[in-house]
Amino acid sequence: MNIYLFIIGLIIGSFLNVIIYRLPEGSSIITPPSHCPKCGTRLKVIDLIPVLSFLSTGGKCRYCNTKISIQYPIVELLTGFFFLAAYLKFGFTVQLFIYLLLISALISVTFIDYQYMIIPNKITYPLIVISLLSAIIFDYITIFQSLLGIVIPSLLLLIVAFIFKGGMGMGDVKLAAAIGGFMGWSYTLAGIFIGSLFGSIIGLSLMGLGIIGRKTRIPFGPFICIGAVIMIFFGDILFNWYLNLFI
Repeated sequence: MNIYLFIIGLIIGSFLNVIIYRLPEGSSIITPPSHCPKCGTRLKVIDLIPVLSFLSTGGKCRYCNTKISIQYPIVELLTGFFFLAAYLKFGFTVQLFIYLLLISALISVTFIDYQYMIIPNKITYPLIVISLLSAIIFDYITIFQSLLGIVIPSLLLLIVAFIFKGGMGMGDVKLAAAIGGFMGWSYTLAGIFIGSLFGSIIGLSLMGLGIIGRKTRIPFGPFICIGAVIMIFFGDILFNWYLNLFI
């Protein structure tokens, strides 16, 4: 089962690459079929095998020899790894499928926001709706917890966005709402805090190395996603550790 989940993750990761590439451009993620963006040649089955196709061609298009971004195998391997890790943590349960959906969306958001500085509404709005429906149908968290998860973290980031103009985008606010609908307000706020901590460390390090300046804009979405993933896998451990500090 572990191998199956990893392979399914690789396949889903291949589809996420399509979303990452096409969604910011406003293109359909269904049509046209996968093709080389340089020469336009429609890709065959042998060109669409996750990771292996990239390795077999040396990271180049089989038809025009154009270099293929390393992002493609990275996304596929990352998705495969998280699918396997989620299965090992949650087993074959409702939570597994819910979090696999959320993790897939977070991977897409991370790469899109990093490259284009946007978080598409076509990802966040459906996630918010699905999170509420999941809470109602599967009852893995209560609908009240889901609603609080949508409202409280997004309201906090909205306040930050108004106070610090340009430091936070509305895409980040909607992303927090989407994550909160799945995870509840406490885990989501903790994830935002962890993500902010990572972002601060990386931002200060890059400034110290002279790679970026004080006014360089850094996308916050990837750090929110990192914090959320950490809470998905280690949230219970982190909360127990925190509570034990006061016992």
